[in-house]
Amino acid sequence: MMLDGKKRLLTILGPTACGKTALAVHLAHRLGGEVISGDSRQVYKRMDLGSGKDLNEYVVNGQAVPFHLIDIVDPGYRYNVYEYQQDFIDAYQLVESRGCCPILCGGSGLYIESVLKDYQLVAIPPHEDFRFEYESKDLDELNDIAKQWGLEDRIADKCNKKRIIRVLERHCFRAEDRGSHEGQLKLNPMIIGVNLDLDLRRERIKDRLLERLQAGLIDEVKSL
Repeated sequence: MMLDGKKRLLTILGPTACGKTALAVHLAHRLGGEVISGDSRQVYKRMDLGSGKDLNEYVVNGQAVPFHLIDIVDPGYRYNVYEYQQDFIDAYQLVESRGCCPILCGGSGLYIESVLKDYQLVAIPPHEDFRFEYESKDLDELNDIAKQWGLEDRIADKCNKKRIIRVLERHCFRAEDRGSHEGQLKLNPMIIGVNLDLDLRRERIKDRLLERLQAGLIDEVKSL
């Protein structure tokens, strides 16, 4: 599915409880498509009720609609937007290879934006030697270094030592040019925004929460 050298992507987005998943699933059923989740919590296994996976919605007229990027990592794993972007590319290419229509549905704004705007992200692993060296410095020293390196505006919390060190670490990593921008997709998305009246959405959110509590939400949290 190409247009002016770009790959097409149908995207369904909107706030909580506006019916995004149902719309995406029914469109996938009609178009012969597959749904790619854009939710930052539904990637976690064993968090079904709390993250609102509603997997029963992925069945239309007795036919299962394929979905991707749900239940892919264990609880406690620090999944991030870089990993999501790479996993999305893999899922998109898989759906495309089957001759099906990829439908992105979500969810989490940064995850969706990273795909639609083709963020040029790189994997920056923790650098233990760097951290060990800079953790011995106090806050004033770290903020002075950030200012010298022109990074002062990138630090939102100048009293958070760990975050300052992480900003410095990322800067050094990029300066060494060890990252890679390979594997990005050039997309031509069709974006459908779904919304409902605020009062109606609040009622739906309340009803869904009560349903999930009755279905065992508290036990699910305890099990984690």
